[in-house]
This record gives sequence, structure tokens and C-alpha cells, in this order.
Amino acid sequence: MSTPEYFYEMEHNPKDPNPFLAIFLDRSIPFDESAKAAFLKDSSTKSRQFLLPLLRPFARLSIIVIKLIRTILPNAFASSKLLHKLLHWGLKTFVSPEANYMILRHFILGSEILRFIRDNVPGVDVKLNPLTPYNLEAVKDDLFLIHDLNIYNFIINLNKEMKEKGIEIQHQKKLNMDGITLEPHPIEPLPKRWSNKIDLLTAIEFFTPIYQLFLTDNDFWRASNSLQLDEIVGIYASTIVNEPQRLALVNNKHPMVPLITLQAGYRLVLHGLATEQLHAMLVQKKRELLGLPKL
Repeated sequence: MSTPEYFYEMEHNPKDPNPFLAIFLDRSIPFDESAKAAFLKDSSTKSRQFLLPLLRPFARLSIIVIKLIRTILPNAFASSKLLHKLLHWGLKTFVSPEANYMILRHFILGSEILRFIRDNVPGVDVKLNPLTPYNLEAVKDDLFLIHDLNIYNFIINLNKEMKEKGIEIQHQKKLNMDGITLEPHPIEPLPKRWSNKIDLLTAIEFFTPIYQLFLTDNDFWRASNSLQLDEIVGIYASTIVNEPQRLALVNNKHPMVPLITLQAGYRLVLHGLATEQLHAMLVQKKRELLGLPKL
């Protein structure tokens, strides 16, 4: 898995500057350094440059075809267990270690963010279902589906309880940061065979039609629409820390106006980046509270 040294040791040619080096060195957007290195190195691969443009039209055509099938047979082929076994096999066999690292990390960070929000709304006691996948075997346990359900259930249960108790989300001068981890997450070594070459965005574009095929029409629509909940989660967190400018980093917005599913793969990547940036901001907040230097 890539480390920041990959970029720190990269030579800079002023006549041909590396765009990924420029983005890595920039510190205007909060992002865990190791995760940023992994994501940018993965984005600079031949798979991302050449395979993705060829694959994307076919993947999106497949989404249209499957949608037509779903119009007649909304639940045909649906099997979450089979879906997640296929996802596990595909990730283990073809996807790069950097991409797999970002995928597993995403579920962990998402769980920590939901806990942070819950812990900083005094008076509520919303039950959580945290996901901590430290290896690809965890994918088999309906990992992707449960992640989507967790977000919806959290928003529903939180708002029901706040309404019943007359509570609102407000800026907290004394933050509870117990749920935010500063140390690297203990993700196990990931497959690095000759076949593990597919980058994150290409993998997501490829797997999105498969995800659609093996979920019911209702499950896929719900999963696709969950990406626009980024705005809601961002508002919750930015209100608590009193930093509304952080919402500028959220690209999946307007959950009341669901988007069509053709760009679900691209929006999923934006969802992952928003999660990374929000978590990095919370990590920095915790470091400030503990008197630790800025990363």
C-alpha cells in the first residue's frame, strides 16, 4: 500500500509538473496523508487513464438495460448474499491494494462520523451499528448494504428522538471526540498479485451495474439516493463544530431531488472523498483539544 514517501521522494520537473504531486502537497483541504497518497497514486495508474474511459460507456449502458429489466421484473436475480460474495471475489482478485484500502477505510470512517454526531447531540441515545472491516472477508457480510442502511436509520432515529424530546443540533463548545480515532486503523495487508491492477473509480464503475443487478429495484434506488445524504451529515457535523464553510467540500447535495442512477459510480467516489475530508477535519479538532501539533 502506498505511503506518503512515494510523493515526497518524487522529483519535480518544472517543465512537466506532476499534477498528482501538486494535489498531494496542497494542504488547503483536510485529508489523512496516507489515505491521500493511496488515493492519488491509485488515480494515476494506467487503469484509470485508459481502461476507465473505455469501460464507463458500457457500464452506464448496462445500468439502463438493467433498469428496463427491473421495470418488468423488479426483484429478479436479487440476492444480497450472492452480490457480496461477487464483490469480495472481485475486490480480492482484480482491485488494487490502494483502492481496497480506501474502500475498507470508508466504512470505518463513516461509522466514526455517525458516532461523533450522536455523541454531540446531548440528550439523545441513538443505537449505532458500527462497521469495522479490517480485511476483505468482512465484505461477505452484506457490508455495502448495511452501510447504506446505517445512514438512513441513523438520520431517521436521530430526528425522531430529537422531535420527541424537543432537541436541536447545536454548536457544542465542549466536544465529545471519543469516537474519533487518531491512530492508523489496523487494516490487514491487502492482495497485491499481478491481477490486482484495477483502480478505485474503474472498479466502482464496473461494480455499479452488478450492484444494481443483484439488488431489488428499491434497494438500488435507496443506495443511490443515500449518496445525497452527504449534505445532511455535513450540516450536522459543521453545526456541531461551528464551521459552516466545511460544507463547501460536499458535492453530493439536494437529497430532496434524487438524481438518476447513471452517475452513481462517480457520485460514490465523491461520497468517499467527502467522508475522508470530514473525518480529517474531526481528527484535527481532536488533536487541537489534546494539544497535539497540526498534521
